[in-house]
Amino acid sequence: MTVERMFDEYGHFKRFQACLYFAAVFQATACGIHYLASVFLVETPNFVCSVPGNITDVLYGNITGSSLESVLPVIKPVDGPLVVRTSEGEQWELSRCRSALRINPQDFTYDFYGNKTMKDCSGNFVYDHTEVHNSIVTDWDLVCEKEWLAKLCQPTFMLGVLIGALLFGDTADRIGRVKILMITSLCQFAFGVAVAFSMNYYYFVVLRFLLAMVSSGYLVVVFVYVTEFTGSKVRTWTAMHIHAAFAVGIMVVALMGYLVRVWWIYQIILSICTSPFLLFCWKFPETPFYLMAKGRYQETQALLDTIARFNGLECRLKAEDLLEPMKTENGKALLEKEEEERPSQPEKKLSILDLFCSRRMAVRTCTVWAIWFIGSLGYYVFSLGSVNLGGNQYVNLFLAGAVELPSYLVGCFAMDRIGRKKTCAPALLLAGVACMLIIVVPTEIESLAIALSMIGKFAVAIAFGLIYLYTCELYPTVIRSLAVGSGSMMCRVGSVVAPFCVYLADVWVYLPQIIVGILAFIIGVLTLLLPETLGKPLPTTLEEAESLGSNPRKKNSSPVNKDAGDGMELNQHEAKA
Repeated sequence: MTVERMFDEYGHFKRFQACLYFAAVFQATACGIHYLASVFLVETPNFVCSVPGNITDVLYGNITGSSLESVLPVIKPVDGPLVVRTSEGEQWELSRCRSALRINPQDFTYDFYGNKTMKDCSGNFVYDHTEVHNSIVTDWDLVCEKEWLAKLCQPTFMLGVLIGALLFGDTADRIGRVKILMITSLCQFAFGVAVAFSMNYYYFVVLRFLLAMVSSGYLVVVFVYVTEFTGSKVRTWTAMHIHAAFAVGIMVVALMGYLVRVWWIYQIILSICTSPFLLFCWKFPETPFYLMAKGRYQETQALLDTIARFNGLECRLKAEDLLEPMKTENGKALLEKEEEERPSQPEKKLSILDLFCSRRMAVRTCTVWAIWFIGSLGYYVFSLGSVNLGGNQYVNLFLAGAVELPSYLVGCFAMDRIGRKKTCAPALLLAGVACMLIIVVPTEIESLAIALSMIGKFAVAIAFGLIYLYTCELYPTVIRSLAVGSGSMMCRVGSVVAPFCVYLADVWVYLPQIIVGILAFIIGVLTLLLPETLGKPLPTTLEEAESLGSNPRKKNSSPVNKDAGDGMELNQHEAKA
């Protein structure tokens, strides 16, 4: 099937494709929004236990006040308890998860060496509302023994991302790309707004899980959709810059988090940011590749005529022209004729074990999986963990999204000029070095640590963006989809592990970045063992895939083999997204 001929006739990225592309990518920003929204949804402000009675005096070292609300913004209870006195004359020492009633105190002083009665908080807490006016943590008291519930929100969301990618990716091949784009877009809006009206924590987690499924489904299918509507000359750029739309979503989260400090209003605003897409997504056409594959030639012809008119060109291409190489003189497909004349042959069933069919392929597969894993792990650790680096958390998250935009430009230029391996490996090594340098940064120089972290995010984004294409080019046709699918699974594993890695910041603020840095450096070194694929035809057999990177033998330089290679190179760009 030569559907690619359509782009030669009507343009690889003219007016019609551009309109579809930017509309579809506009909705992709919603995916970035919902993936990172939890950064501020589950934000935990400063807090201490509450006490019965009215507080008249508060003491913390040399700091005094008349209420907990006036003192909380300037202290950290983890460094020591707050001492309060009530109108009944009782004196309490308050920490985050317990309180102590002083027995027979003489004076109201910070230090007390007498007897105390320890008590649990029993769900009574006072929060600092200067930075976080309202979050699910403050609404449902997800602190102390319930702290794990707040930390479970993002891993649960990422589990939904994993399931959604599997479910909607397969469904789109069955019922069409457009239907999935419409369903997931509508559900993103509906579930996003519904999350804001969650009555309790469990409704919140379930709705966020469903939101993760549809967000992931849209992101997976939109890659396929824009790939099948853009020609090979621009396909690398269009596929890579869907990631840029995701990055814009991260920047929107930072901006909304700064402007709106009440979690349910924040969630509603984020959910309606891309709602205009719902007004015209129902007008999206199905892709020509899908229509031709399903034999819907009349719809294909109507689509071809629409593209030609929209692009200001003459409608000279017919649907049957896209099948011309498979036609006989009487219009009967050669493929059908061959099936009638040739007895059916059992097709060899391939499994994931074929990715390890030899030592060379096994090493290649393990390395590729590791790149997928560290790409996802690093991406989300740098994004989710940016708010823990010190300084202004909103600026940090905004920068974590902003540094991605130039990374995809650099990645596109580099991978087509110096090669895939020579782009991926240095990017991972740079990420590793930048993260490990954080160890030697003095704690008082927060800006330098933030800058190194952003360099790490920039470098990881380059590797994460190009691994899709690199995987396609490293494996033969017979197991290419299996290789990309298994790599994508490792990517999802990395995204599920990332939130737990971020929580290690409670041990040391830079520990997540150090872990990512060490892994990125090791995997960057391993990447140097992979073969270069720039300018080489896509392998069609396991033997050709294994020979990548090895010195070509003289017998392979015959004219016959050269012609075969040229033929494969014509199809090289079809797998780029």
